[in-house]
Amino acid sequence: MDKLSISGLLIAIFAIGFGYWFEGGLLLSLVNYSALLIVIGGTLGAVMLQSPAGIFLQGIKMFTWIIIPPSYPVDKGISQIKSWSNKARQDGYLSLENEALNSKDYFVSKGLNMMIDGVAPEQFRETMEVELILHREALIKSSKIYEAMGGYSPTIGILGAVLGLIQAMNFIKEPELLGAGIATAFVATIYGVGFANLLFLPVANKLKYIVEEQMMYHELLAEGMLSILQGESPSNIELKLSAYQTQKHYSQVNTIIKS
Repeated sequence: MDKLSISGLLIAIFAIGFGYWFEGGLLLSLVNYSALLIVIGGTLGAVMLQSPAGIFLQGIKMFTWIIIPPSYPVDKGISQIKSWSNKARQDGYLSLENEALNSKDYFVSKGLNMMIDGVAPEQFRETMEVELILHREALIKSSKIYEAMGGYSPTIGILGAVLGLIQAMNFIKEPELLGAGIATAFVATIYGVGFANLLFLPVANKLKYIVEEQMMYHELLAEGMLSILQGESPSNIELKLSAYQTQKHYSQVNTIIKS
């Protein structure tokens, strides 16, 4: 579970809510189901309209990565490559058949099957590069639905505000109903801006980071499998792939600095 993501969201909500309460505001006044329906429903509808079905559904599934992010341990990947290298040197590429069949990672399964089939190193490199590029583009496109939500949400919030004011004007002579309409108007604006800046845009950026981490891990595996095909020794392969440990470290440091 990604405690940092959950903590960040809770801190943001608490800070805004406490600040509003500290100034004498009533927290229940921020709860308005009509405004919530307008903002969430309108935002989802707009994004569904602009997105292909596959991209949209993949993006929705990727939301779980914010809470339970997939793990891509570089050390474990290097150890796995060394294990494959030793098996291939001792028993041939066919000894990797069970690894290919049991792997849940399509990228790994495809790479191992190509090795077993005796694909030339240059063809292996080209195929895996194309696979990496296309897979990355598909995931980045899916993550961008949250960028789109972050763009539409404030505008839909303003639309909700206008609808609330129209409702209020219809009951200009009835103060109780007039107040409800004005409340919907302002709360809809808060929801629109709040969801965009506290949820949708941060989620989009976090998913991009996870996608890049996944691509680096798969690049490591592809480089390792290519090295096995080229007949390099397990120790040389480990030395070559150790650069990815440094790369991941600097990637994490740069992410912390930028955030």
